[in-house]
Amino acid sequence: MERKEYLIKQISVFSENRPGRLSAMAKAMQEEKINIFAFSIAEADGFGVIRALVDKPEKAHEKLTEMGFMVSFTDVIAVKMRDEPGGLFEIAKILGDAGINIEYAYAYSGRQVAVLILRVDMVEDAVDRLREHGAQLLKATTFS
Repeated sequence: MERKEYLIKQISVFSENRPGRLSAMAKAMQEEKINIFAFSIAEADGFGVIRALVDKPEKAHEKLTEMGFMVSFTDVIAVKMRDEPGGLFEIAKILGDAGINIEYAYAYSGRQVAVLILRVDMVEDAVDRLREHGAQLLKATTFS
């Protein structure tokens, strides 16, 4: 299998950290019938970064840019992990042992399995190492 099929296009939205900004973004996604699969919010110096996996990233980028948000794309990967103690350790150890840095991550749980979304510094190497160790990566088509 091709490594590229595991690269997921995440949108990053930069916005002032003030009431109503997330609501405006979420309403726009609703109006455009764009499904948000996962998201995280980080804050720094009065600004927020909303990172999201959506089913129509190009359309989301276009709509949010029209609304005045600063939007960019980042390649991330999604790895299934055991939803029990040690699940995160297994994935982090594979990448750490391979010298791959996790720049940031967020996760969601379906109770039987959890999914870890990772931004790493060497994304294609990360795909290779994880697959070599039997980790199950989700294909980008999972999120479209």
